[in-house]
Amino acid sequence: MNERRPKKNAAALLPILVFLILYLGMGLFFEYHLNIKMAFYNIPIVVVFMVALLVACLQNRGIKFDDKLSIMAHGVGDKNIMTMILIFLVAGVFVGVTGRSSAEAVAYFLLSVTPAWASAAVLFLASCFVSTAMGTSVGTITLITPIAAAVSNVSGFSLPLCVGSVMGGAMFGDNLSFISDTTIAACNTQGCEMRDKFRANFKIALPAAIATLVVILVRSVQTGVGHIDIPDYNLLLLIPYVLVLIGGIAGLNVFAVLIVGIVAGAAIVLPTGTVGFQDLLKNMGSGASGMFETIMVTILVSSMCALIREYGGFEALLAFIRRVFKGRVGGRLGVGLLVGAMDIATANNTVAIVMAGPIAKEISEEYHISPKESASLLDTFSCVFQGVIPYGAQMLVAITTCAEAGLTISAFQIIPCLYYPCLLAVACVVYILAAAGKKR
Repeated sequence: MNERRPKKNAAALLPILVFLILYLGMGLFFEYHLNIKMAFYNIPIVVVFMVALLVACLQNRGIKFDDKLSIMAHGVGDKNIMTMILIFLVAGVFVGVTGRSSAEAVAYFLLSVTPAWASAAVLFLASCFVSTAMGTSVGTITLITPIAAAVSNVSGFSLPLCVGSVMGGAMFGDNLSFISDTTIAACNTQGCEMRDKFRANFKIALPAAIATLVVILVRSVQTGVGHIDIPDYNLLLLIPYVLVLIGGIAGLNVFAVLIVGIVAGAAIVLPTGTVGFQDLLKNMGSGASGMFETIMVTILVSSMCALIREYGGFEALLAFIRRVFKGRVGGRLGVGLLVGAMDIATANNTVAIVMAGPIAKEISEEYHISPKESASLLDTFSCVFQGVIPYGAQMLVAITTCAEAGLTISAFQIIPCLYYPCLLAVACVVYILAAAGKKR
């Protein structure tokens, strides 16, 4: 593969523009002009990405189509992409094994030990804890969203509030966890220790999390939920989730944690007669297949962005950021918006950090930003953008998981309830303004 840095070419960003126009444009038009309910959910996002990828393939006639296929294969074959795809599959199997009964058992247990009016806040805190322990926002959303759906069903809280609370908590841990791919990528590209990056990150993430908790509690009180009737539930079904939590706290690999959960779930649901062996196999297959759309989006986005990068689209983006942002504040904003732009383009915060990392390091050296601070800004801003884009893996997994629970919800119903990413963005700006005047 050619290792030279391509010349900047803004026209190479056309596939991203095509996707945004088709997906967001059609969704907004159908939902708000034609009043078609759940329009965004019904738009085939895989088809839209295929069109955008076709546009990318038609660009740059100087590169043979076979060479373009090699470029796309190189992008899809990235270690981070493969890891994420496998996490999708294993997490899907876990959800299939544990099923709705296990999720509802967890929800009912939480509700039984928590005041009814604080249920949404508990979902946020639980997601913060799980994602920090496991180091994966996607895995956390896969595990906790069925619980959020069950809480919404029995409590009267809106489903967007419950799902938005889970997604916010998942991004909190993704940003801070020592075993998160984003943390590893940010520290490696900037050359800093994980513990130093964690300390810098914590100053930004903790105030945002506290503010988010306050907002959720205020909204919860306003809902007027005072009592929840909790049906009977089987505490044994909690064991797979507890084992997953313990494994995450112990720092086990996310795959090992989920496999332990799968084995434990099968060992419980079969002897108790919750499901038969054939139904268990069917549920495992259904859980994995439920992730297929998300996996296809990941593959298509990786392929498209590999071509855009080869054509010089990302170089044009970086040149623009360098030209616009000046000074100590501008340098820090440049690092943040750089990875944010990459995340919008790739829909993957780990890949965005890997792509933006080398240029961010150059910017940091030019503007005297310490490695731990640049790593923190890369990881935090990537989580801000990844937490709200409607076509990101986190959003797609949340929507898919709700659909598997028999509930229909769209990204644009969830976005107004994504308090943590928005407050994290505010915390980032405040931190930058406060830190820019300090000498390192």
